[in-house]
Amino acid sequence: MHACSKVCAPLSIYFYLSDHIDSALTPPPAVSAFSPPLAISAYSPPPMMLASIPSTPSHPKFPEKFGRFTAIVIVQMVILTFGFGFLGAVAYFEYLAPSNSVCELMVNHPGELTMVVTLIATVLSVTAATLFTFSVKETLRRRMWKPISLIHLSTGVALAEGSHILKRQFKGLTLLTLFIFAMLRLLTAGWTTLLTPTYFMWPVQLNGSELDITGSAFAIILQEEFLANGLIQDNSFEILDIGAMLSGVVAAGYTFGLPGTFNFNGAKYNTSTQGIVPTIESFSGSDGVPNANGTRLGFSGGNITVNTGVRPGSRASTHIPQGFSTNYSMSQQGLTANVSCQAMDSSQTQYLWDTNNSYVIYTNAAAASNNSITGLRLWNISANCGNNALASYEYVTMVDANGNTSSSGSGFLPSVVCLGPMNENQTYKNFTIFTQGFYKYGFLKASVCDVVPLLTTVRADYSNEQISSEVTSSTPFRPENAELLLFIAAVARFQSINSQGLTSSTIGDTLYSIYSSTTTGYVNNNLNDTQVYLELEDYWRGVVEFSATFLRSGFMATGSFPDNIIPNNLSSPVTGTMFISTIGWTRWARDSPTYLLATIPLTIISILTFACASYCMLEAWKEHQDRKKEHEAHAKHQEYNEHHGRVHHRAHFDVSNTLHLIMACAAGSLALKDFSKNGIMENEVAMVSLDESEPGVEPIIKRFVPVPDPAVSSISKEVDI
Repeated sequence: MHACSKVCAPLSIYFYLSDHIDSALTPPPAVSAFSPPLAISAYSPPPMMLASIPSTPSHPKFPEKFGRFTAIVIVQMVILTFGFGFLGAVAYFEYLAPSNSVCELMVNHPGELTMVVTLIATVLSVTAATLFTFSVKETLRRRMWKPISLIHLSTGVALAEGSHILKRQFKGLTLLTLFIFAMLRLLTAGWTTLLTPTYFMWPVQLNGSELDITGSAFAIILQEEFLANGLIQDNSFEILDIGAMLSGVVAAGYTFGLPGTFNFNGAKYNTSTQGIVPTIESFSGSDGVPNANGTRLGFSGGNITVNTGVRPGSRASTHIPQGFSTNYSMSQQGLTANVSCQAMDSSQTQYLWDTNNSYVIYTNAAAASNNSITGLRLWNISANCGNNALASYEYVTMVDANGNTSSSGSGFLPSVVCLGPMNENQTYKNFTIFTQGFYKYGFLKASVCDVVPLLTTVRADYSNEQISSEVTSSTPFRPENAELLLFIAAVARFQSINSQGLTSSTIGDTLYSIYSSTTTGYVNNNLNDTQVYLELEDYWRGVVEFSATFLRSGFMATGSFPDNIIPNNLSSPVTGTMFISTIGWTRWARDSPTYLLATIPLTIISILTFACASYCMLEAWKEHQDRKKEHEAHAKHQEYNEHHGRVHHRAHFDVSNTLHLIMACAAGSLALKDFSKNGIMENEVAMVSLDESEPGVEPIIKRFVPVPDPAVSSISKEVDI
């Protein structure tokens, strides 16, 4: 009997009790060590059981938890699509901003804005991280049915818990877990960077047109105005007198640090007009309607025609927000001048500058007692304007009863403007101004200023209710600009004559006050000729630039042209950008792809989640197919499991649950080394697999069982042979 038991034992067949009656027909399972076996020589189900067997239940079409993994992929795909969709929208539209009411809420409640953005970023990050750790957990649970080393098992457990390992012997695994750990921690930072709105300037491209004063068409219409009404018309006397003077004063003082804002027709210019006219409606100034004689050369103020709008076709212009403030940067026509002043040398007799022709024309000795005019002197100032053509201006100054002028209280600064240049070979590029100071203005010697007007293109910045201009390119006058030069020289002549009063000169007072405010001591002591000439040059430059602005304003005034439409042959294109200050999202700069870097953690975690979920779905499908075959074999009373072994696992096992790991270790006979350094190293490379009791067998047991090294197993087989 004992001998028989030794021989028959290996051939014994085991079976297990089941909770369901249909398990009586289940073919005998493979040998397992979880339940006490009953040895029999053959297997034959009782007839009574066969008679009571119910019909075979239907097999499910899809694997268990297949829908869960599909949901993981879908949710993760939605999160990833949202992130890159938002990034793509910003990249495509370049700028995104919420409605004006939402922008106001963002600005007025910055703390709440930060909280909402952080909350959304946290929810998205936690969701993505949870999907990843769950996918890793399920992947590891299925992977443990196959042999796996303990170090890989611990690596998987660390990732399932959102943690990392630190093992110098396994640098690759350590770096991998640290990298994934960092990506998980950076998810919130990435979403916060992506979703946080910032203040920015929304650019909107503009284009339009303005009056072109540089071409021959304008020269013709300007000449017609000269012939009809003269160079300077009555309506514009005050505008040209005061406007040109103020423009020159501001330009001269700004060079030496004095603040300067020049106002003309309701528009504010920084320092000088640079010869431009406003091309933005909100900066155009006066909205009054000029009278019938108040346009063109008779302009005395009023609304000017602005023809500037949003350029169609720009994606950034599809939805333009109202914003908090609006600035403009426009490229448009301007006009300036290079002015060069210097003292006349005594040897330069060709100028024929003569200031000696004067005489007293009125005296009243009794007027001294009642502060009335005691006397008047008439001056006849002349200069050679080329080709021996003398230009002569007359001035009147106040003197005492003896015909003398007070050298301290009075000043005389005559000027002569030659409407044509001194060079007889050309008549359209420049003009000349002769001037000299007397009495209080004696610091200004006899001087000559060469004025060379330039046609310019300027970049005009409209911001803070002020217009600032900067010249970007310039060209000298051409032959068709002869009439334009004539008008500018006429304005300078008008200003030189009207600036001199009975006792003082506006030009002289400007030079005197600016010089005295920027130097120490008496103005005639240690005189800096260079500084005085710089002031004089800036003054005349300001007058020239104002004359161009006046001219543009007059011809662009409401009513200057029929229907306020400037003809095409008199139009010049205007281009620029409107900058709207708002809050929202803007496309990253090419040299700073912040948004792209912010999406790296989300992309990597999503890829790993998809990989883990796909692996789980593949393994679940394989298990489902095996169960389907087993179910078919069960229905046909075939002993499928006898040939294929156990193919399905029912009990739940959570690798991230410490209690589950302890239970699996305690249930098995896993013999590991001690806690010495070598022992731990050997344990880390030990191969194990997760074994499970048969379905329906109580109690349900899972345990880790050692898996022999394939190399060692092959050696053992050779020894047995």
